[in-house]
Amino acid sequence: MKSYIPLIAAASLGLLSACNQNDEPEVVGGPRDPMAAELANAAPVELPPSVKANKQFRCKDNSLLFVDYMSDDKTALLRTEKGGAATTLKAAEAGQPFTAEGGYTIDGAGDKVTITVPGKSAQACHV
Repeated sequence: MKSYIPLIAAASLGLLSACNQNDEPEVVGGPRDPMAAELANAAPVELPPSVKANKQFRCKDNSLLFVDYMSDDKTALLRTEKGGAATTLKAAEAGQPFTAEGGYTIDGAGDKVTITVPGKSAQACHV
């Protein structure tokens, strides 16, 4: 049994000596990017705004409205049903009323607002 140990050690050293001794990895390049110049000269990408606050309002007629205020302070998403389709309202500048085609308006961004939806007059709503 003692005679096999030097044989196994020699075989192990022989296998290890066959490993690649190069410390530098080989870099293989592919074809050049055909859009590299266009991408380098492209305008910066602006990410869409994220949700800043979600509010559920109870209005004067006892209806519920759901508003998501966005981080750009110029966009609000209005839902007339929880989980329903959202209507995007925009403000010309931060602090201005949010409006959308069809007669949607939200005036204010705090806990008390005035909201108008098509088919209804403007009504006071609160959180």
